[in-house]
Amino acid sequence: MSAPDGLPPLRDVIRASGLSARKSLGQNFLLDFNLTRRIARAAGPLEGTTVVEIGPGPGGLTRALLLEGASRVIAIEKDERCLPALHDIACVYPGRLEIIAADAREVDYGALDLRAPARIVANLPYSVATPLLIGWLKTEPWPPWFDRLVLMFQREVAMRIVAKPGARDYGRLAVISQWRTSPRILLTLPAAAFTPRPKVDSSLVELAPKQAPHPACNVAALERVTAAAFGQRRKMLRSSLRQVTPDSEALLQALGIDPKRRAEELEIADFCRIANALGR
Repeated sequence: MSAPDGLPPLRDVIRASGLSARKSLGQNFLLDFNLTRRIARAAGPLEGTTVVEIGPGPGGLTRALLLEGASRVIAIEKDERCLPALHDIACVYPGRLEIIAADAREVDYGALDLRAPARIVANLPYSVATPLLIGWLKTEPWPPWFDRLVLMFQREVAMRIVAKPGARDYGRLAVISQWRTSPRILLTLPAAAFTPRPKVDSSLVELAPKQAPHPACNVAALERVTAAAFGQRRKMLRSSLRQVTPDSEALLQALGIDPKRRAEELEIADFCRIANALGR
């Protein structure tokens, strides 16, 4: 029995292709077409939109994005075993699916034929999800080329992205994510929805870029400050920030920040002020 797009069910595609998810690639496939269409609709509206999809695998989400109206999908896939299944999808949607056989961490996104509006939508491989996100959040110039990121993460990573000051999960990822975007969790899927079944649930997160992040600061300097502060998060700031300045206590006092506070107690604006002060 074919799916709504006329193609075989994804489970049959995987069986016919002899595919199996590889742990080394962080692969966990979503086989339920109803779930992938739900994700595609959450990333919408898609009409007139160019979607960059990372790690499409055999194309479950790819098919949903096209069926739900994406004008173009640029699918970046490292695993060559998945390419024939993706080419079969391209034949059903002529001119709407471009396949790039590459590692998403090495792609020059600025060189892609990205017609606005463009966004990234992906069930990210667990092993590279956080590095990819940080790379996109460091895009220069800002505002970036994408109008939003809609990404599937392990639930614990999603919680770190949206965590607020004082929360256990608040850290470097929350600071850079919330400084440059407005993130929110759209939905959570149980581990049983994926094949093979992972040990944890997953959450779909939308990150909408802020046009002018406030306070303005240098993203590299912000990274250095948060790396030092959260790298020794149980220490007071006057101790942890000595990695980036020997006069950390004086600097903090000049900014009106108690040197005895810890990293998880600071607002994002505080980290930006510290980064700017170090730049001066």
